[in-house]
Amino acid sequence: MEEGYILLGSNEGDKLLNLRVALEAIKDLGTLKKVSSVYETAAWGIENQAAFLNQACVLETSLSAENLLEKLLAVELSLGRKREKKWASRCIDIDILYFGQEIIQQTDLQIPHPYLHLRRFALVPLCEIAGDFPHPIYKKTNQELLAACPDLLEVKLLKNFGY
Repeated sequence: MEEGYILLGSNEGDKLLNLRVALEAIKDLGTLKKVSSVYETAAWGIENQAAFLNQACVLETSLSAENLLEKLLAVELSLGRKREKKWASRCIDIDILYFGQEIIQQTDLQIPHPYLHLRRFALVPLCEIAGDFPHPIYKKTNQELLAACPDLLEVKLLKNFGY
């Protein structure tokens, strides 16, 4: 069993419902150990689009990182995700931030997520549920990464609902 640290995001349609439905599907892939609150953040990358809702979770799973990615991409597809343009609006986005302490550098899978340390919208919800977790490459905790993060976008607590 391994713990996958996952970030969900949505900025199209019923964003909160999209996160809830995605979490329900993720629960089928193992044991959901922790779920963060929901946060609202201005779009990153392409800024002239609707704000995102983001949420992080920890999933204990027997799947490999590659199989987990395959299943998460299927969840995105089932919710209507279309990959047309990088950083464009999307009904759901599901990223693996960490997979235990594994370091994976493949064409379609990079763990830890290569931009994690640069994105407050990922670090803030991640710190809520795994602030002391150490980044396997940078050897800093998520809290330390957040403190040094150059991203200045506001990450606003929107809603807390438990799992």
